[in-house]
Amino acid sequence: MRPVGSKYLLEEPLGRGATGTVWRARQRETAGAEAAVPGQPGETVAIKVLKEELANDADVVMRFLRERSVLLRLTHANIVRTRDLVVEGDLLALVMDLVDGPDLHRYLRESGPLSPVAASLLTAQIADALAASHADGVVHRDLKPANVLLRTDADGQMHPMLTDFGIARLADSPGLTRTHEFVGTPAYVAPESAEGRPQTSAVDVYGAGILLYELVTGRPPFSGGTALEVLHRHLSEEPRRPTTVPEPLWTVIERCLRKEPGERPSAENLARALRTVAEGIGVRAGAAQVDAALGVGALLAPDPSPAPVPDTPGASDATQVLPNTGPSGASAYDPSGATSVLPQTGPPGGADPTSVMPPVPGPEEPHPWQSQLRAARDRNEQTQMQYLDPSQDPLRRRPQRQPQPQPQQPPQRHQPPQHRSAQPQPYAPPPYQGGARQPEPYRQPQAPQPYRQPQAPQPYTPPQPPPPQQPAARPPREPREPRRRSANPVRIPGLGCLKGCLVMVVLLFIGGWLIWELTPLQGWIAEGKGYWEALGDGISTVTDWISTLGDAQDAGEQITGP
Repeated sequence: MRPVGSKYLLEEPLGRGATGTVWRARQRETAGAEAAVPGQPGETVAIKVLKEELANDADVVMRFLRERSVLLRLTHANIVRTRDLVVEGDLLALVMDLVDGPDLHRYLRESGPLSPVAASLLTAQIADALAASHADGVVHRDLKPANVLLRTDADGQMHPMLTDFGIARLADSPGLTRTHEFVGTPAYVAPESAEGRPQTSAVDVYGAGILLYELVTGRPPFSGGTALEVLHRHLSEEPRRPTTVPEPLWTVIERCLRKEPGERPSAENLARALRTVAEGIGVRAGAAQVDAALGVGALLAPDPSPAPVPDTPGASDATQVLPNTGPSGASAYDPSGATSVLPQTGPPGGADPTSVMPPVPGPEEPHPWQSQLRAARDRNEQTQMQYLDPSQDPLRRRPQRQPQPQPQQPPQRHQPPQHRSAQPQPYAPPPYQGGARQPEPYRQPQAPQPYRQPQAPQPYTPPQPPPPQQPAARPPREPREPRRRSANPVRIPGLGCLKGCLVMVVLLFIGGWLIWELTPLQGWIAEGKGYWEALGDGISTVTDWISTLGDAQDAGEQITGP
């Protein structure tokens, strides 16, 4: 559920049109004084949310607010009442009464056309709604069966309710339409709207005539493959009378579909004429009623004062120019006059409120452009090109081998210490280095070492061979990645290289068959034979030729033999 404003909640969509989406909604609280119908909490309503391109157009929003009072005061028994208007950010919505029932377009598609009497009475009620809106200066401009809702009364009779009043006027914005475009549906648009001429309430009477034609026949009078073709038929063709339409009713339709707007009747006269026709073409009609229906043309006089449609947004509520209230008291307004200067409102001698204030002294900081320049210089320094040692280059560095573990050295045998001899060592003078000999410093004689008795010699032990060196344990190898097989392998197990020969033979057979069937070779060589038949004949011919050669060789050997 999506909130709309502070008083409504959208529940589910009911339909989608050219100007927006209609939702079933529920009222959360009572509306304020700005709404035409306050409503009660929990009451079900219908909300039409306009499209985003309409909500984003400033001119549409201004016109939406300008015509708020016009739409809220438009009340009639055959008009769906507008209860409130919501403007919230980029959302424009109209809160209306909820009508439980199908629209007229869906009813015709499911139930078929109406009888002439029922069509006349139904269109008469729609004409009453148009007359009430034209009296308030509001022109619908998009009258079609899809904008007519059918409400079933307590007695079982269908009650038409005209909706979407003012939507076409809101959508007719300079930001959304151009001079060569129109607002409405091509099958129901009036000729003056298609040509871009000034529009009046006669466009609604033209739409009522097309709607009446469709109620009786099940289809509009003008149709085509494209919108341009439909508009051309509106401008150049006259509608043809179907055989199922009575003459009085056709008189009404023909008057409503006049090409010139000034020749069409008003909505009020149209409603009166349709009720007269319904009484005259019924089964229980009397002679006076039949005569009145045949003379219905007298009631369809042209509308002397049709309601105009403003050409410019907001033309119906023009901006008023205020009189000049200057010191001279002149009331004339001079658009070329100079712009007056407002007097100073500050204290006398005070500072000008619009003067530029002196700069406020602040801490000495570098200017922003200096900081940016410094940052750019730092980035350039980081990206300077420098010489890189090849040993540090990861792309040129050789992979280093892991050091092999050193074999364990055998333990060295203990050798007995050599005994020093007790005999004094002879004196060895220092070597002569040239020049005068320097006297050696005096050394105090050492005390004689006591005599030690030599130990008994140890028995000879033969040297033992060193233990065999254990080979260094190799690091485990990394598992190899499995070979990737091709996406389309051609592999025949057990045949080896024969697979290529088989594939080539198959391709030759297929290629020969295609050439034989798709080229005139079949008629040139085999004279219409099939591929396999010609192939068999060729094989038999080669076989006979080979056998003939063998027989000739055997005969030659017999002749030259002993």
